[in-house]
Amino acid sequence: MVHSMTAFARVERAGNQGTLSWELRSVNHRYLEPHLRLPEAFRDLEIAVREALRQGISRGKVECTLRFCEVTSGKPLQVDRERAAQLVAAAETVASLIKQPAALNPLEVLAWPGVLVADAADPQALNQEAIELFNEALRELKAGRDREGSELARLINDRLDAMSEEVKTLRAQVPHMLGVQRQKILDRFADMQAELDPQRLEQEMVLLAQKSDVAEELDRLTTHVTEVRRVLKTGGAAGRRLDFLMQELNREANTLGSKAFDPRSTQAAVNLKVLIEQMREQVQNIE
Repeated sequence: MVHSMTAFARVERAGNQGTLSWELRSVNHRYLEPHLRLPEAFRDLEIAVREALRQGISRGKVECTLRFCEVTSGKPLQVDRERAAQLVAAAETVASLIKQPAALNPLEVLAWPGVLVADAADPQALNQEAIELFNEALRELKAGRDREGSELARLINDRLDAMSEEVKTLRAQVPHMLGVQRQKILDRFADMQAELDPQRLEQEMVLLAQKSDVAEELDRLTTHVTEVRRVLKTGGAAGRRLDFLMQELNREANTLGSKAFDPRSTQAAVNLKVLIEQMREQVQNIE
C-alpha cells in the first residue's frame, strides 16, 4: 500500500491536571520536515516527538501543535510567603518616603504576580501523558494517510488502464496506417506522372518505416506501466520511484508524438501525455 503525504489528526484527553490536545497536519514535501509548536513547559518532549515522527513517517511537512489547558478550579491555593514578605518589605520602604502613606491592602499583595499560586502540576506525569497522546495522534494521522494513499493508487491504476488501452489500440492500428502512408507515396508518384524509380521508391519506403517505427516506444510504455503497477502494489515509501517512472513515461510519449505520421497516432500521443500528467500530479502527494 502506498501512503499519501496529506492528512490531518486531532486528539484530546482530559485529566486531573488539565486537558491536553494534539493537532497534526501533514502535506507533501520532498523530505520529512517536522514543525513543532509546544508550550514552554513541554519543551523537553521535542526530541521524543521528532524521533516518533522519524520512525513512523518518511516524507512530508508535518505540523505538530500541542495545547494544554490547566485545571485551576478546586485546587487549594498557596501563598509564596517569601515573595509576599519581599513585596511587603519593599512596600514599607516606599511608605517610609511618604508623609501619610495609605495602609497596605493584603488583597493587593495577593494580586501581585507570583504571590498566590496553585498546586504545581506534576511535569513528569504530564510529559508522559502528552507523549502517549501524541502517539495516538500519529496513529490517526498515518491511518488518514493510508486511506488517502489507497484512493490515490486507485486513481493512478485507472489511468494506467486507460494508457494500456491507448497503447493496445495504437499498436493494432500501426500496420493499417503504414499501408495508408505507402499508398500515399505511390499516389504521389502517379500524380507526378513520373516513371517509378525502384531505388527512389525503396528509399521513400525505408524513410517511412524508420520514421513510423514506434514499436520500441510502445514496448517501453507497456514496460513502464507494468512497473508502476508493481510499485503501487509493493507500497511503502514509493513516491520518488513513481515520480521517476512518470518522467520515463513522459519521455516515451514525447518520442511517440515526434514520430507521429497519422492523425490517430498524434491523438494517441496527446491522450497518453494527458494521462501521464494526471498521474504525475497524484504522485506528488505520495510518500
